[in-house]
Amino acid sequence: MKLVVVAVGQRMPGWAETAYEDYARRFPPELRLELKAVKTEPRGSRKVETLLAAERSRIEAACPKGARIVALDERGDRLTTQQLCARLKAWMHDGRDVALLIGGPDGLDPALRDAADERVRLSDLTLPHAMVRVLLAEQLYRAWSLMVGHPYHRE
Repeated sequence: MKLVVVAVGQRMPGWAETAYEDYARRFPPELRLELKAVKTEPRGSRKVETLLAAERSRIEAACPKGARIVALDERGDRLTTQQLCARLKAWMHDGRDVALLIGGPDGLDPALRDAADERVRLSDLTLPHAMVRVLLAEQLYRAWSLMVGHPYHRE
């Protein structure tokens, strides 16, 4: 099974790429963490709806066929680490790949967000996109480590 982070935005600071890759390397072969960065639509003077629709097309193309879609959204479910661990177990039991969507500066297209299988809130804080990628990778790793009894997670 793969966890595929589909994130709008291609240029991240070096520290964020290094941190993300550090967590991605820690996952076992049977649960890979993969990043697919998609191009941010140039803002210009176009309407937000038009920009989001263009990004939606890129996001959908980057998602594995048949994947469970999990949109990161400020209105999504708040999860503790233990609850994320339970979700991860359920996702693994389901057997489908999971695409975790991170929107661009204007968020995710509402139709894409509403069609997602799940919506998850990563934080009550507004976070920079680079930090979201790192935090998501770390929390997924922490949930996995809790699931397998790895000493990385301490309650």
